[in-house]
Amino acid sequence: MDSIFFLAVIFLSGLIFARILGKVKFPDVTGYLIGGMIIGPYILGIVPKDAVSGMEIISQVALSFIAFSVGSEMNFNDIKEIGVKILIVTIFEALGALIFVTLAMLLIFRTDLAFAITIGSIASATAPAATLMVIRQYEAKGGLVDVLIPVVALDDAICIMAFGVCSSIATTLMSGADLNFATMIFEPVKEIVLALILGFVSGIIYILLSKKLRNDTETLTLTLAMIFILTSASIKWGLSSLLTLIMTGIVISNMGNVDRRYQELISTITPPIFIAFFVLSGADLDLPGVKEAGLIGVGYIIFRVLGKYIGAMISTKMTGFSKEVQQNLGLTLVPQAGVAIGLSLIATRIIPAPYGAMIRTIILSATIVYELVGPIIAKIALKRAGCIKGKV
Repeated sequence: MDSIFFLAVIFLSGLIFARILGKVKFPDVTGYLIGGMIIGPYILGIVPKDAVSGMEIISQVALSFIAFSVGSEMNFNDIKEIGVKILIVTIFEALGALIFVTLAMLLIFRTDLAFAITIGSIASATAPAATLMVIRQYEAKGGLVDVLIPVVALDDAICIMAFGVCSSIATTLMSGADLNFATMIFEPVKEIVLALILGFVSGIIYILLSKKLRNDTETLTLTLAMIFILTSASIKWGLSSLLTLIMTGIVISNMGNVDRRYQELISTITPPIFIAFFVLSGADLDLPGVKEAGLIGVGYIIFRVLGKYIGAMISTKMTGFSKEVQQNLGLTLVPQAGVAIGLSLIATRIIPAPYGAMIRTIILSATIVYELVGPIIAKIALKRAGCIKGKV
């Protein structure tokens, strides 16, 4: 009975705090996270720590939906239309953050390699919602907006792939076995390839089964069953459920002419799951640990932004975009939320204490900072690029 009560509190606090912070133009995700912090074990204590831990299945389900949705949105025809230039820019800005954060962790903060590459890969993620909200609010139009929208659409897919590679290497490094170059390369590559094969085969099976479906109820049921089976199988076999599900989504989206109705049906049930996920993430934020993370957390925030900015500037210059795009695109990529929070949860399972918990604390703390200042920075960048007209 307590779990049902806690779930009700989680849903209501998410709605209430999102509405309150929405009054001052902050994204909903900021309200969810702050609501979770307030009702969580370190402030009001309405939802105790053991209850937060006991609802981990919600976070796993939310992660599975995120990965499947990211894969489903990667339509190769659309990617062809936006061109190779956009793909190059996305890769550079994502890997820029990965490289800058990883090197900062290794060279400045002297952390372990497993810690550095794991948090570095998470740094590549960008949350488009806050920036897109600014674009809609001010009806922004122009060259920067035309580049930004497809970049943020591809960004999370690249981040999940980068995390899959880096987490596999980190797991091998932390295994305690005698490591050599062959095992460090073979084991991660094996896990990645097996995850992609599982996702590919499952996507083909889904396409074949979907031809037998009669209505929306059967479509939704099959889609949910497939997502849950793949999540369970991936965990059981030690594979990345994120890579598996993103590959499944890609296959379904690009092969077999499957009716995209399944995406609409999933989107009708995921909003409350995502609200619960973000509120639980806020409740799970180790507030005493924020002080412990200290300079490393500050370093993560700074070097991620530098990596995004420099990666975006170099790539847009290479590919011939205007100076307005070169100077401002990186600033619009500051916000970070859903995918990064989800990956930080997985990191707690991969990296032993206290480092895994520290990654989660750093990412959750950084998310709040990014989501608070990100929309303001995005607005300034769009204004500088001439995409917002008039006085705002």
